[in-house]
Amino acid sequence: MSAKKITKYDLIDSVSEKSRCEKKLAQAVLENFLDELRFFLSEGTTVELRGFGTFEARFRKGRTKARNPKTGEQLSVAPHYVAAFRAGQDLKNALRRLPIESNGTE
Repeated sequence: MSAKKITKYDLIDSVSEKSRCEKKLAQAVLENFLDELRFFLSEGTTVELRGFGTFEARFRKGRTKARNPKTGEQLSVAPHYVAAFRAGQDLKNALRRLPIESNGTE
């Protein structure tokens, strides 16, 4: 599968067109959604969007023997949280319909 990519502004254009609203309104809605998602995750709250997926903050333990892959230097990493996403069933089903393309690495 070729690596297609859309930006936030492509998404705003698409939502604006499909909902027949002004781009400024679509942009405001998307920005507010992302702000709320960021806020809830930073509070440690799990955000579940049924059928689409679940966003959550996951705890990562600190390590004293981590390694910088670029330089090989050994360093320590403090405990921290990372954003995580688990796909919902509707999204998983939609992805199963994607065609499988052979890229010669099999």
